[in-house]
Amino acid sequence: MFSLDWIYYAISWILLTWHSAWDAIGVPVEAVIGTNWSWILAIIFLVVTVRVILFPVFVKQIKSQRAMQALQPKVKELQEKHKGDRETLQKEMMELYRKEKANPLMGCLPMFLQIPVFLGLFHTLKRLNPGNTQKTLYGWTVDQFNSASNAKLFTAPISGRFGSTADELARLGANTNTVKIVAGVLVLIMIATTYLTSRQMILKTGWAEDPQQRMVQRLMLYGIPVSLLVSGSIFPIGVIIYWVTNNLFTLGQQQWVLRKFPPLVPQKTGTAARNGQPVAKSSGLLGRKTAQPAAKAPAAAPKVAGPKPGAKPVNPKKGRPAKRQG
Repeated sequence: MFSLDWIYYAISWILLTWHSAWDAIGVPVEAVIGTNWSWILAIIFLVVTVRVILFPVFVKQIKSQRAMQALQPKVKELQEKHKGDRETLQKEMMELYRKEKANPLMGCLPMFLQIPVFLGLFHTLKRLNPGNTQKTLYGWTVDQFNSASNAKLFTAPISGRFGSTADELARLGANTNTVKIVAGVLVLIMIATTYLTSRQMILKTGWAEDPQQRMVQRLMLYGIPVSLLVSGSIFPIGVIIYWVTNNLFTLGQQQWVLRKFPPLVPQKTGTAARNGQPVAKSSGLLGRKTAQPAAKAPAAAPKVAGPKPGAKPVNPKKGRPAKRQG
């Protein structure tokens, strides 16, 4: 059977290293405002560590999404060409992705790479119980284990869950109502920030033309936040802190990357009337408008030829009918 111990050791090492760093700096170990800030900051900077490591993968994700977006016109052509022949359509699309070196799965890669971290933290925090006899697993000392077991956020233990039973919370020395309020608020924040991270990306890059890609986008936007409403009740408070921090980090990171690599703007062919003026074509790569052609100057009035040299001047009054005398 495949062992996940290496993940638990890695997560524990990062968590304990950051806790020791904040402890050395002088961050209060004892609860202040009902919170053990050294452990809360250790969880937050676990997120920072993981996201810094995965930053190159995140940039590749953005570039892959740009490549997929640039291929949408060709994808649409294939869909029209092979309408009703799904098997041929899939083969042609896979060949197109291979030829253009675009990977539809790259968009989900950063999320998949973070799943082991989430599982490792979930397992580590679930063990935090003063009555647990196995305190020195994964490189922990007894003192570190006892300190983390008593760590709290606004008097709610970080190993407590919204769905914890009264007996479980009694062993942690926690108030049931307090844990449910703190965990419930964090779950709602987790759902909201999860939705916003997906919405931010879709608003910047647009909905995919490919039905499969659009289905993945809808799953990310609606499916995952709804599922968290149920699964969030089994997450320890420390895991929810990790998730919320990760979402906030993602929002800031996506905003920075999307500015550095602006979304593609589809090219517009022809001249569409817009207030009687031709519409400028968009540059596909940078989304900038090309300069509009200068308006043509109005045609000059035709010149009237003057009299030839030596010719008699023409009297403009001659030939006009005489005015009637009243």
